[in-house]
Amino acid sequence: MRPAFDNTRLKGLDTLRALAIALVLLTHYNGFVARDSIFGFIGDVGWAGVDLFFVLSGYLIGNQLLAPAARGEPLALKAFFARRLLRTLPNYYVVLAVYLLLPHSVIWGKSMAPAWRYFSFTQNFGLRYGETFTHSWSLCIEEQFYLVLPLVVMALVGTRRSPRLLWCAIVAAIGAGMATRGIGFMNGQEAFSAPAYYSTWARFDELLPGVAIAVLKNFHRGLFDCLLKHGNALLAAGLVMAGAVLYGVRYEAPNPFLASTFGFSLTAMSFALLTCAALSPSSLLNRVRVPGAASLALWSYAVYLVHKPVFMALRPALESRGIDPAAPLTIVAVMAAGICGGWLLYRLVEMPFMRLRARWFPAAAALPASPVLRSV
Repeated sequence: MRPAFDNTRLKGLDTLRALAIALVLLTHYNGFVARDSIFGFIGDVGWAGVDLFFVLSGYLIGNQLLAPAARGEPLALKAFFARRLLRTLPNYYVVLAVYLLLPHSVIWGKSMAPAWRYFSFTQNFGLRYGETFTHSWSLCIEEQFYLVLPLVVMALVGTRRSPRLLWCAIVAAIGAGMATRGIGFMNGQEAFSAPAYYSTWARFDELLPGVAIAVLKNFHRGLFDCLLKHGNALLAAGLVMAGAVLYGVRYEAPNPFLASTFGFSLTAMSFALLTCAALSPSSLLNRVRVPGAASLALWSYAVYLVHKPVFMALRPALESRGIDPAAPLTIVAVMAAGICGGWLLYRLVEMPFMRLRARWFPAAAALPASPVLRSV
């Protein structure tokens, strides 16, 4: 059942959202329940689910900001920020409260940053593996992105309807992200070391291929429409590129320096191809409905927040009873628990606030009428 505020959604984008959260569930099941690699290659590269979320966010948020700019209209920043905060903060603060109120529970890590860091979305700076609520690192980068991108669009595009400076900034920023990881590698910090993996400076460039799609859509409509005519070619190219890049990152091919420097950016670019395919009416991503994908996509933010503490809380019970975490029924049960926990958060917290958002800040006040954007 969909809430009243949810209008027509693109099946392709829902499928990608569902794929993104499924990848995250697999990799966190490996790390926090099984403590072993039990899903093969797909589980080993499940971290890429976050990268896919980054690209989708880059497109969706970029589109919200660039559509009025392309029409020569000023940005409605009050409505934009209000809608973003009502979308992201309630779920996040509820889960944060659980961590803060249960400091000695099994879901805690080795240490926890001061509470003000979590409230200001700065805990990803200096974050280390094994600390508490580490999966909030990606939310930090997204919130920082929500703050910076509107200012960049105002400064570089404004109401002039020219994306030239923005294109230059996107290319330069992606290059800067690659350079940051390359320099880090030469100083003993490969891409999956905590200082690089959680760092804003080493990961922010993955949002930008999504923004580039939004620039194409709003400022180069003829080229964008021509591109979308080849939806299945985009889908095939995206899958092949994603598979090759993820293989290279996983096995550090052709060498560790190149994998560390370019891997995340190339992963995001491959996902940008898949996002374009999802926007194409002719693509299989839009023509084939995957059972359950729309619901999982709708709950994905809440599931992302809740599943890890659920996994960590269930692991001691499995161990004490000698239950094999690699058994198919165990996997299904634990995964279902994580998803159900997210569904509860969605129903009890996210839905009420989304209804308030629809009442106080209707989409038309902040966004151009678009079925894609109304699903955000």
